[in-house]
Amino acid sequence: MASNGSSSGTGSRNGPDAEDTGDGQPSAYDLLGGEPVVRRIVDRFYDLMDADPDFFGIRKMHPDDLSGSREKLFLFLCGWLGGPQYYIEKHGHPMLRARHLPYAIASPERDQWLVCMGRAMLDCGVEDALMERLLQAFFTTADWMRNREG
Repeated sequence: MASNGSSSGTGSRNGPDAEDTGDGQPSAYDLLGGEPVVRRIVDRFYDLMDADPDFFGIRKMHPDDLSGSREKLFLFLCGWLGGPQYYIEKHGHPMLRARHLPYAIASPERDQWLVCMGRAMLDCGVEDALMERLLQAFFTTADWMRNREG
């Protein structure tokens, strides 16, 4: 998820480890617990979006069948969090902003996405300090994705 304002950023350099200095510290992906935990978070995120009317604004942007959306977010987040670049390997450059331009994304949609992701991480037992770090990185990206006033 790119946060630098360009529509072509892969996002991995702007994820929660964007400031990594190569000092051998574990990535957010590793701290979370890798693929199994990323998958649980993504599944919980879409389960909440699908069931909770608080997230209707973002749910209506998705197809009825969320399986493709689940898979793409999982693939993307693995790389964005500092793990394997599955999304790029399968789909090429993410171009997040360009891919989301057809959808009206304003502050309410940004906020719904962030609350939904925060609840998903909380429900999956993500440690508080890591969750805060991830929510800050998600906010930067989600705020950059806004393409409408409001």
